[in-house]
Amino acid sequence: MLLVVDTGNTTTVAGIYDGDELIAHWRLSSILHTSDELGIYMLNLLSTKHIDPSKIHGAAFASVVPSLDFSMREAIKEYFGCTPLQVNALTDTGMQVLTKNPREVGADRIVNAYAGREKYGAPLIVADYGTAITFDVVSPEGAYLGGVIAPGLNSGISALFSKAAKLPQVALNIPESVIGRSTEEAIQAGILFGNAGLTDRIIEMIRAEDGMKDAKVVATGGHAGLMAKVSRNIDAVDKWLTLEGLKMIYGRLN
Repeated sequence: MLLVVDTGNTTTVAGIYDGDELIAHWRLSSILHTSDELGIYMLNLLSTKHIDPSKIHGAAFASVVPSLDFSMREAIKEYFGCTPLQVNALTDTGMQVLTKNPREVGADRIVNAYAGREKYGAPLIVADYGTAITFDVVSPEGAYLGGVIAPGLNSGISALFSKAAKLPQVALNIPESVIGRSTEEAIQAGILFGNAGLTDRIIEMIRAEDGMKDAKVVATGGHAGLMAKVSRNIDAVDKWLTLEGLKMIYGRLN
């Protein structure tokens, strides 16, 4: 079995693969822990799914939170007895990274682009809806070109809540109309339809670039399914694309 972990700014997503099957997965808060705390935490998660930790023979993780990297690496080594593969922009994935400074590209973006290319072909746009909304672009030749970064849905709500005393925190539900009949509906319309507009405009502009006209769009991340309902340009939703990408890269290098 393979343990895969994607550590994001707000949420950490972990999963267990038995061969090619994702048999367990969890979404957790990305909170700074010691290696022992993380190790015990992960053992407890496995116990909830009745998974024997001694059957974990490999691990891979990607992280955009450097302060958690050491603890994660040591926790996996100590509690699962294997040295994890940490994937970043310089990992040998076989995919060219054609940005100005490859070292600054987030590991999750490289993993998404690689997994998307392997599953859906190229050219491709991967839209990831997390703390930030990222659009990662794979060229017709299969190289990583770069992309776009915008504030995420919850980031927008938090900004409104923190800067406007009378605006409430709201759940991300699709309102019946773009014309909100309450403050809650008005915020929901602004966040959801506004980000759908952002999504569609960005995708249209990327598709206008040389060679990108026929690019497929795959959405992933916590809000991917929601955004696919309000965007007109998302072709597929792949909720666990990042975890699958970690599995693929681990398999390539081992």
